[in-house]
Amino acid sequence: MRQLFYAAVLLGTMTFSGCALNKMMQAAEEQAIDVTPNPLELHGEEVAFTVDFQLPSKMLKDGITYTVNPYYVYGDKEIALDAVDFKKADYPNSDTEPVRTSQEFSFNYEDDMNVNGELVMQGTATIEKNGKSASTDRKTYATGIISTSQMVMPSYHAAYADHGYNNKEELIPTNVNFYFDQGRSVLKSSELRSDRGQKFNAFIADKNVTRTVTITGTHSPEGPERINSNLSEDRAKAIENYYKRQMRRYDYKGMADSIKFILKPVVEDWTDFKKALAEYDGITDAQKSEYTSIVNGSGSFEEKEDRLQKLSTYKKVFKDIYPDLRAAKTEVLTVKEKKSDAEISVLAKQVAAEEVSADTLSLEELMYAASMTPSLEEKANLLKAATKKNDDSPVAHNNYGAVHLELAMDAEGNEMTTLVEQAITQFEISNKKSENAEAYANLATAYTMQGNYEKAYDAATKANEMTLSSENERGLMGVKGALEIMMGDYSEASTSLKNTSDSEVNMFNKGLGLLLQGSYENAVSTFEEVAGKTSGKGVHAKAHYLAAVASARLGKEGDVISHLKDAVAADADLKSKALSDLEFSNYSANENFRNALK
Repeated sequence: MRQLFYAAVLLGTMTFSGCALNKMMQAAEEQAIDVTPNPLELHGEEVAFTVDFQLPSKMLKDGITYTVNPYYVYGDKEIALDAVDFKKADYPNSDTEPVRTSQEFSFNYEDDMNVNGELVMQGTATIEKNGKSASTDRKTYATGIISTSQMVMPSYHAAYADHGYNNKEELIPTNVNFYFDQGRSVLKSSELRSDRGQKFNAFIADKNVTRTVTITGTHSPEGPERINSNLSEDRAKAIENYYKRQMRRYDYKGMADSIKFILKPVVEDWTDFKKALAEYDGITDAQKSEYTSIVNGSGSFEEKEDRLQKLSTYKKVFKDIYPDLRAAKTEVLTVKEKKSDAEISVLAKQVAAEEVSADTLSLEELMYAASMTPSLEEKANLLKAATKKNDDSPVAHNNYGAVHLELAMDAEGNEMTTLVEQAITQFEISNKKSENAEAYANLATAYTMQGNYEKAYDAATKANEMTLSSENERGLMGVKGALEIMMGDYSEASTSLKNTSDSEVNMFNKGLGLLLQGSYENAVSTFEEVAGKTSGKGVHAKAHYLAAVASARLGKEGDVISHLKDAVAADADLKSKALSDLEFSNYSANENFRNALK
């Protein structure tokens, strides 16, 4: 009897459990599942989405776990995503109100996850004690993946560092002081015979191309000097007259007319005195303070000088400091001798061909010559010669790598691969010599060309933390902005692309960034601007295509069809893309839409 009793209980339990599973499966048919976004979208390397679940009230039962299992199915493959469990204990009000929850999901995108993939879910109820379970059929809740973000176009920029050569006119200062006797403005013969005078005379005799001769006449503070208000000016004129006599002597002829003489007489000024006093070690600091207190104090120039004469150290200061204040200070600005651009260009080619010594040009002149030629091959030869001339120059190695990048941009296949590898070698050498922003900016482009976007972004970030020229910074922002779109960071991409150059690619990516951020009107305007500046199969066609996508999101049927017509007229390959693109799913049955793609 006891065995029959237990058998009856077990049978009853199993019957009850089976009944509960059936009821739960029936209730599961009424569950509501919403997926956002739908269709799914690719951003960066991931497809991320949110699922909102709503189970009917009274569906959950004690001792039974209800599990929703999501899968993304494509071709003959599927990805199992994290399961979501529902237990009555976790939802104490489930008998009187629906069970609601949201869950975020993501999976890595693969190239063969085409638009025919499906997000399916299956519900399974499992009795916790014995593991008996029942499942719903798999149902589809989202179809395909929108991959508009993949239309980003890599941006490339070759960052040349400053060659360091100044081809503009440079002025070299030559300075000499002549000293005068107290109260006089006669240029003494002893001054002209001094080493200073001899060197100055030799300088004038060389007939250097001269722009200005500035002569500052000064006087010392004591009475005989300050009484003659013209003394400073007369001293300056004495030097001017001497200079002009020597120009006539050395036959300057027309050269003299191009030299401007500037006379600066300094009257009643304490500046030179205070400077000389500060450097003077003939008296103590306390005694110096007595002078500075008077000079910086109140009273006229004469009153201050009268008070200075009463100081105990005045005679010593008068003897040691004052003579040097009775001077005419001359500064001559002459034009630095330089080779013409044509001379540099010719000599640089000869250096590159090893026809003349590398010492014929400076490193800066050689790199300047490279910057002048439009030929990338010639530029490469000159910069190679620059690295040989000075292997320790980070600039030479960076610029030699940069020309490899430019050559790689016009190459394909193995040739492009080799050029990029050679460029990277030069940038690494450049950074080993001295880390620099240009080398890192170039590495960002090189790694982008290799498809190594993570390393490219790291290099771009390092370059952005350093100082670049405005041109190279704009170029870097284009590279960085494109990478940020690839990473799904559209806000940062927008910031980067605001500060880049208006190249076709950068403007296209700017429009794509606006589209992916939901700024559809601005995106359309940007794509139309790009399309208006371009033509053909590349940027022009893709700009019209994405203008159609943005118009589709705005629900503007006429603009969708108009832009698609322009897109496929420039690139017929876009027809099949548009027909299968889920961006246009609302128009797939539209006759005008399909006619535009015939």
